[in-house]
Amino acid sequence: MENITLAVDCGGTGIKASVFDQRGKVLVDFPYLKTPYPLSPNLLVEIISDFVLADQRVNRVTVGLPGMIRNGKIVFIPHYINKRGPRTLPDPHLKKLWYGFDLQNTLYKKLKLPILVLNDAEVHAAAVITGVGLETVLTFGTGLGCAIFNNGKLAPHLELSHATIRYGKTIDAWIGEISRRRMGNQLWSRRVKALIGELYPMIIWDKLYIGGGNSERISKSALKSFDYKVKIIPNSAGVAGGVKAWELLTSSSFQNLAGSQSIPFQLNSVSKK
Repeated sequence: MENITLAVDCGGTGIKASVFDQRGKVLVDFPYLKTPYPLSPNLLVEIISDFVLADQRVNRVTVGLPGMIRNGKIVFIPHYINKRGPRTLPDPHLKKLWYGFDLQNTLYKKLKLPILVLNDAEVHAAAVITGVGLETVLTFGTGLGCAIFNNGKLAPHLELSHATIRYGKTIDAWIGEISRRRMGNQLWSRRVKALIGELYPMIIWDKLYIGGGNSERISKSALKSFDYKVKIIPNSAGVAGGVKAWELLTSSSFQNLAGSQSIPFQLNSVSKK
C-alpha cells in the first residue's frame, strides 16, 4: 500500500495543504485558506479533517505549526491564542485551550490515521537538509521560525523568536511581517542581514537555509552579501517536507520526537510494501 500524505502548513495568516504520493509528487494542491480568527484547537482539527475528507486516498497526515511542539502537544503557540490574530491581544480562554493541547493524538482519534505534528520550521527543514553537519533553517513569515539539525538529527527546539534583540523588542516583533510592511523590503532586508550576522556566532552552522513566505522579499543586495553557507529555499518546502519528515522519523533522525506513545503505533499501522 502506497503512503499518500496530506501535508498541512499552518501559518499566522494562512493555511496551505497539499496531498503527495510516496515519491513526493503533488497530487492535490488545496486552495490557500486565510487563517480564521478566533482559531480554537477544535476548529483547526475540523479544518484538517475537511482536507482529509476531500481526498479519500490520504492515509497519513503531517501538520506544521508555529511555536513549540513536543511529542505532538502544544507547549507554546503564537497567533492562535489571539482572538483577532497576529499582534493582537491574547485571549485568556484561547490560551487555556491551546497550551497543553495534544493535537497529534486528537487528530489520530478523529481520523484513525497516522499523524505527525511538528513545528513548521522543522517540516520546512525536512524537505531540504542533507543530513551532513550542523544545518539550520530560519523561516521568515508572520514571525521567525527555527530548526537545527546535527548530522540529520533534530536538536531540541528553541524559540529564538522570543529573544530580545533591539529596543526591548523580541526578534519576532523586530523581523516579523508587521515590521516588514511598515519598513518596506529594502530596510527590512537589512534587518534580516543583521540578524543572520548575530545568530551565526551563537550557532556556527555549516549550512543555513532561509525559507518562509517572506524569504522571497529579501533584497538582492542582502542576498549577495550571504556566503556559500546560506541557501534560499522555496516556501513550498513547508508542505513538501510533510513527506520527508516521515522518512526522517523512521530513520531515527527525529528520534527525540518519537517519545510520543502514539507515533510508533501509528507508524506500524502503515503498510510499507
